[in-house]
Amino acid sequence: MIAALDIGTTKVACLVARRDAVGRLSVIGSGQDAAAGMCAGRVVDMEEAEGAIRTAVHRAERMVGETVRSVFVGAAGGMPCSSFADAEVDIGGREIEEGDIQRAFDRLQASDESRDRDIVHAVPIDYAVDGSPGIKDPRCMFANSLQVRLHLVSVAHGSLRNLLACVSRCDLQVAAPVAAAYASGLACLISDEIDLGTTCIDIGGGTTKLAIFGRGNLAWTETLPIGGDHVTNDIAQGLSTSVASAERIKRLHGSAAAESIDGGENVEVPEIGSAEGCSGSGRHVPRAMLSHIVGARLEEILELARARIEASGLDKWSGNRVVISGGASQTYGLGELAGRILDKQVRLARPLSLPGLAQAVSGPEFATCAGLLLYAARRHAEPWAGPARGNAAGPLANTLTRFGQWLKGNFWEHTVQRTP
Repeated sequence: MIAALDIGTTKVACLVARRDAVGRLSVIGSGQDAAAGMCAGRVVDMEEAEGAIRTAVHRAERMVGETVRSVFVGAAGGMPCSSFADAEVDIGGREIEEGDIQRAFDRLQASDESRDRDIVHAVPIDYAVDGSPGIKDPRCMFANSLQVRLHLVSVAHGSLRNLLACVSRCDLQVAAPVAAAYASGLACLISDEIDLGTTCIDIGGGTTKLAIFGRGNLAWTETLPIGGDHVTNDIAQGLSTSVASAERIKRLHGSAAAESIDGGENVEVPEIGSAEGCSGSGRHVPRAMLSHIVGARLEEILELARARIEASGLDKWSGNRVVISGGASQTYGLGELAGRILDKQVRLARPLSLPGLAQAVSGPEFATCAGLLLYAARRHAEPWAGPARGNAAGPLANTLTRFGQWLKGNFWEHTVQRTP
């Protein structure tokens, strides 16, 4: 049994699946609850966040009929970002062995300069043999030297510790923390998009996750502390209504394409303090006015995303393709707006079909949670006994040590985890 836990700013979702002998997943349970104690993917109130997690997991357990003991956790807070490290080892003209690759990773320990951040992913994105790059698997090749380029995804140390501590307080063991952007990409991208290059943008409630995939791997990621909740707050302030009413109005009437709206169409806006759901208790405003508010904030989010993607220097990896998911991706007209701002081909996506995935939890807002299950399935050859104990040598050293253990089992990627 595999369990995935996505602790977002607006909701907490838990999916439980079973894996058969050949690694195929089948979803057997789900649970969710409104998020509490979270802001921009960070824990700001431990007790409230713990209560939301317990409720979501308990609802999934009731469907499954078993107790969830270990979860893969999505990490969106702590400003996840990418860095890169290179190492070279002398081979001496013989065959490259796994021990030689481990020596290359060991040399990267010297670059452990940022102890206030935790490495959650270490992905080999390129190998070069005697200066010739583009090698997928250097083992058993004859060479004089081997060069390794590693993509490291890190998050703020305190933010990750607080998130994992909150999960531990719910009597749950953390199988591994996973960058939310990485999980969303695994859930929404097809294999050709991962190989040829694609940018995945997940616009959630409190954060917007960015990830560039190419050559079969995660090439870069970053998270912006802005999302759909900011659109809701803009509506609440601009139309002088409650946040709850603004959220409902956004979902029912929100649009990012003001030019396509009939000028005579109006939207009823409840006054602050009026009875919720009481017809005629508010005033009417042009829907075009609402659309201008929604479109302005979404345009800002997309422009920030474009700037960060261009600054990464890896924009060419993604080619001309962008895939957008997350709850805010359901806003009418977003695809056209994104295509115009990003100047790329845009596809709005929901998680790829998983057997047993109920319709209620198959929308784009559940992309991260579904991706956590797919991530876990990819790592089925490397069972985890629990969170890593001890980290005296620093986060990168701990990562590379565990990376050597992973090399014995597969050649995809490795995740390090830490215990609060």
